[in-house]
Amino acid sequence: MRTEDGGVMPPVGEILTAIGTGLWHWDTSTGSVTVDAVAARLLGLPAEGTTLTEAGARSHFHPVDWNEIDGIVSLAVAEGTPAEVRLRVVDGGGTVLRTVRSRSWPRILGTAASGPYRHDYQLTGTLQEVVDLAPGVSAHGAVTGDWRRSREAFLLDAGRALAEARSTSEVLRVAAGLSMPGFSPDGLAVFGVRGERLTVIGHHGQDDRHADAFTELTVHSDYPAADVVRGGRAVYLSSPEEYRRRYPTGWPLAEHFGRKSWAFLPLTVAGRTIGAWMAAFTYHVSFTPDERSVLTTVARMLAQALSRAGVADTERELTEGLQRSMLPALGPEIPGMEVAARYVPTGGGLQVGGDWYDMIPLPSGRYAFVIGDVQGHDVRAASLMGQLRIALRAYAAEGHRADAVLARATRFLCGIGEARIYGSTGGPEVGPTEARFATCLYVEADPATGTLEMARAGHPDPVIRTGDGTAVLRHVEGGIPLGIDPDTDYPITRLVLEPGETILLCTDGLIETGGHDLLTGWVRVRDILEAHQGEDLEELADSLLSAVHGPPSYYSTGPLADRREDDIAMLLLSRPAPAHAADDRAGPGSLERRRLAITVAQAEPEAIAGARRQLRDLLHDWSDPDQVDSAVLMVSEMVTNVLVHTDGDALLVAEAQGRPGQRRLRVEVADGSDDLPHRRHPGELASSGRGLVLMEILADRWGVDPRGQGKSIWFELCEGEQGGEAGGEAPKA
Repeated sequence: MRTEDGGVMPPVGEILTAIGTGLWHWDTSTGSVTVDAVAARLLGLPAEGTTLTEAGARSHFHPVDWNEIDGIVSLAVAEGTPAEVRLRVVDGGGTVLRTVRSRSWPRILGTAASGPYRHDYQLTGTLQEVVDLAPGVSAHGAVTGDWRRSREAFLLDAGRALAEARSTSEVLRVAAGLSMPGFSPDGLAVFGVRGERLTVIGHHGQDDRHADAFTELTVHSDYPAADVVRGGRAVYLSSPEEYRRRYPTGWPLAEHFGRKSWAFLPLTVAGRTIGAWMAAFTYHVSFTPDERSVLTTVARMLAQALSRAGVADTERELTEGLQRSMLPALGPEIPGMEVAARYVPTGGGLQVGGDWYDMIPLPSGRYAFVIGDVQGHDVRAASLMGQLRIALRAYAAEGHRADAVLARATRFLCGIGEARIYGSTGGPEVGPTEARFATCLYVEADPATGTLEMARAGHPDPVIRTGDGTAVLRHVEGGIPLGIDPDTDYPITRLVLEPGETILLCTDGLIETGGHDLLTGWVRVRDILEAHQGEDLEELADSLLSAVHGPPSYYSTGPLADRREDDIAMLLLSRPAPAHAADDRAGPGSLERRRLAITVAQAEPEAIAGARRQLRDLLHDWSDPDQVDSAVLMVSEMVTNVLVHTDGDALLVAEAQGRPGQRRLRVEVADGSDDLPHRRHPGELASSGRGLVLMEILADRWGVDPRGQGKSIWFELCEGEQGGEAGGEAPKA
């Protein structure tokens, strides 16, 4: 490089040497400090470039000045400015040789192994001797401004970290990772008070071999922490001699740790001392006013954080205890049936609500499975849930059928809503309690045959995953939620859970989450059930919850805990499939078999709409949408004819089997009448008589089969073929 007059400028290194400025580089990830010849001379080393360890470099500086560097670097990184500090260079005996000024540029490398609130960094800077100190100003006094700037940055970071800690263990972990500006304690301990005893809540940097000695401490002991708790004032001990002189009885407890200075500060919340905080140092600390100010501020923040964490721990313990008492264990294994259950509370607050599940052994040898949801997400809802669950167990244990159990339960819940609260005077102090309703699905299962008898009170319908992995929403007849009308009836729906099939009972929290309604939420649940074939029930339960809220480890804590919109209760029941059936289903394009059986009662013609919907769910992946529409139309006609022209119920059985793209659908509608249908020739204005005509046009095959009691009308569709081409089998008159 040339000057303006054409001369050659000397290299930068020569310029720095000429003005007595050295260069140094510190890499905290490797623990090495490299200095050039000038910097080495300023440190009292031979004037040649060398590499030191952190411990070796630290030995050449005053310990208080060295400990400032971490806080100053943090402030420089936060502000985007160079880090400036003045350091006192000392010899082996601790005598100050000179004061140097360092100006460095930090670069963060990443999170340090010492903790989540520490970072590794590289520092590259200059080192220059300071010779212009004002008379009477000490070397340490010259860095007071820098120390105060780093103190402000430290207190800001410490306050934010302690405010984010959610439990006592997190508070202690954050406290252990604090690096104070200008002086960093080597050992920390937090003492609490329980009655007359002084307890150790947590510690860092202490030897556990001597922990037993602290279990005998009381608030009246001759120990600094006990003195702080009694008087509410801090105790500063700058040397072992001062410690031994002021607390001769307590000195043996501290002697083993080899510390040189101690600070014991009260942990005060709302004017009440809840404990004490100890900071111990391996070097002598004079505890200047600035240092005491930092320690006092940290102690106040620590006390507030511990108080908040204590409340959170208490609420968490109360919540978990309430959940454990409200939600039962599933009990012993059921021969011929597998069961899995999950409960996840809503995020925020006390995390309790009205969702529940239950499994009840019945006197008949069967089992009742109950899932329900009491209105609300508070302690009142949890209390009503507990009472309702006990009532349901009592009614079931008496041997009542599913419809009778729910009928009694709704009268019970209505009675609770009409109750009054009485005071000590004997008169009512409060009017009727807030009325709450509850949805419920009650299933009585026979493990030997797979027969399920279900009654529903305003609850979401169950979902059945068939043997080939297809998930179908199964409509269950029912009434309004419990607690609204004490005279409500709840009809029974019967179906058979075949080997290899799984039924899902859940509350609406699993469905209506993340902006979904009942329709789109059901599609999401269906896709999850069909995508996780081959998993056992426990894995399937976790997969369902993970698709809604994330991994299981985040259900109770972490960022997802506050985003849960509703409680979730879930029961999975399954009948294991034979080994050969599982082999048949393996691989793409495998053989499928789906089956649907529905009874449409004579007095419930509105159930025809449910039958149409369930048939569409059964054929949701059928390759020809026109064939699906044809099947739904024919089923609607067949079931309607039974309800109109007979006095009995209609039994609808639909079965689809084969490989995808080549499946065959057979649908039968049976009734108890012996009268066979006749083909008619309706005119243009006729309102009936077209059912058999439609079947002849739309079905590949169809017919009427007389039975011992009644008859069965059936049709078949072959996937991908046009209806009517295979010819219809006309019924005989």
